[in-house]
Amino acid sequence: MNRQRWIFAGIIGLAVAIVACVLGYQALQQLSFIGGGSVSKPANAVEVTLIYAPEEQLYITEAITNFNRQSARGLDPISGKSVAAGERPIWIEGKSGSSGTVARGIINAVIAPNNANVAKPVIFSPSVRHWLALVNYETSRPIFDVDGAPATANAPVVMAIWQSRLDAIKAKNPGKDIGWAEMLQILNSPNGWQDYGISGRTNVYYGHTDPQISSTGLSSLMAEFYASSGNTTNKLTVQQVNDPKVQDGVRKIEGLIKHYSARTTEFKEYIAQGPDYLDFVALEENDLIFINQGKTAYKPTEKLVALYPKEGTFVHDHPFAIPNNVDWVTDEQRKAAQKFTEYVLTKDVQAKVLENGFRPASKDVPVACPVCPENGVDPNQPKTLLPVPEPAVLSAVQQSWQLVKKQANILMLIDTSGSMNDGDKITQAKAAAKTFLDDQNGNNNIGLLTFSTRTRTIVPLSGLESNRAQLLSEIDQLQATGNTALYEALISAIDELSKASDPTRIQAIVILSDGENTVDNYRLNDVVSKIQAARNSKAPILVIPVAYGSDADISSLNAIARASDTKVQPGDSKNIRSLLEQISQYF
Repeated sequence: MNRQRWIFAGIIGLAVAIVACVLGYQALQQLSFIGGGSVSKPANAVEVTLIYAPEEQLYITEAITNFNRQSARGLDPISGKSVAAGERPIWIEGKSGSSGTVARGIINAVIAPNNANVAKPVIFSPSVRHWLALVNYETSRPIFDVDGAPATANAPVVMAIWQSRLDAIKAKNPGKDIGWAEMLQILNSPNGWQDYGISGRTNVYYGHTDPQISSTGLSSLMAEFYASSGNTTNKLTVQQVNDPKVQDGVRKIEGLIKHYSARTTEFKEYIAQGPDYLDFVALEENDLIFINQGKTAYKPTEKLVALYPKEGTFVHDHPFAIPNNVDWVTDEQRKAAQKFTEYVLTKDVQAKVLENGFRPASKDVPVACPVCPENGVDPNQPKTLLPVPEPAVLSAVQQSWQLVKKQANILMLIDTSGSMNDGDKITQAKAAAKTFLDDQNGNNNIGLLTFSTRTRTIVPLSGLESNRAQLLSEIDQLQATGNTALYEALISAIDELSKASDPTRIQAIVILSDGENTVDNYRLNDVVSKIQAARNSKAPILVIPVAYGSDADISSLNAIARASDTKVQPGDSKNIRSLLEQISQYF
């Protein structure tokens, strides 16, 4: 690819990443990344739909573009020679989707085809083949050849940790390999990081993604179960997953969590903000390389390094799997899909795989930089790989999620000032708030506050399982009138949440506002100081501002978000529901 086309592909990739962060999977699901340059899809083409994990975006769209261009010109994309007369060209249509969401869509396509979420790819390329096994298990059919699906790019799951933090842990444990046991020592240390020579806050901040959706989240949770069971040699069993002692061990690890996220895409940007935001996060190795190469919006203040836990980890191998025994894949499409798989394993494409921080699946391309110490990773690691458990165990791990995850205390703080009547924003906000509640675990404590000229506690913080009906009823009755006491409302919410301070729970305020503060009893500095004080407590409070509408005071909300080490989430009438649905994955 010449320099001009490479720059164009990079711009497209960046645009897609921005859309994914803002709109989430729902919007990304609608985007097709079809390559052909000036070449159009031939009318007689064999069409192959590929749904791939989001991180493959870095190299797969270029591969699709080049493959389609060659095929449309009557050439074999692998050999470059002309194809036989009468042989139909192949056209690949690529679409990105979180592995767990796509797997659920395939399951639905097999057993509940009228479901709203249905996926029918000719090639499914999740980050890891765990999802192929789960599809087979959930459908009770051999939809995928789990072991036979070719790997296309390898990436160990690592703990991305700041160099200063890892050095401090090693100094406390000289000569030892580092893993989960050493991480928990910090949590149990009386003064936390200060006992390790790290000044500032004492709390340990960890993050990982949702194991129902994200491959990294699922692999991380399984690794936690392995570590807590003390078994890293034999396959994890359902009995071990259901063992209360093992579950308690996982809860202790999850106790390090600052917050969760739906996908790794968001966490790459979050951790890049620096050590004040997160100490370590579960990532694929290529994501860590991506951050150290300065490709995130934030430029890290120090180097991230890969910790390969001594207890073991998994390698994500991005298999290309073609569904069997389904009515949406023809024999001709199957043959075409196999051709594209062979193309992705060619030396040229695998060189691009390496260039983007993955370990090549082809032996023709040896591992080299950027998979190297300069980028914080060790090509000679991991030393210990965990055995992949049986599908029933994978399912049991997912089912245990609500039992072992860190629960939350959440205050919903909704702007009901008069400006929320403009464009019927109050109606849309109420619908979004209900969507947020629908996605919450019943074990979370949730309260509802509103603010206009003054702040009102509508529903005190209490268990969602018991107060869901009241919350829904009160949300239905919200009306917009009065001024906007934004600063007073935030201070009141922080005070109320501080009363319920609980280090074992995520503490968070989700604020939805469409305007700027119009009541002068507090200043922005008062709010920032309040947030910073709460941030450094044993039960730090996250403040997540949602700036609703074009007239929202982005400057003030951004200062509030920075004080809490979060980000303003911009919303409008088109995406407010999906935005709050995405935020719900924090908890």
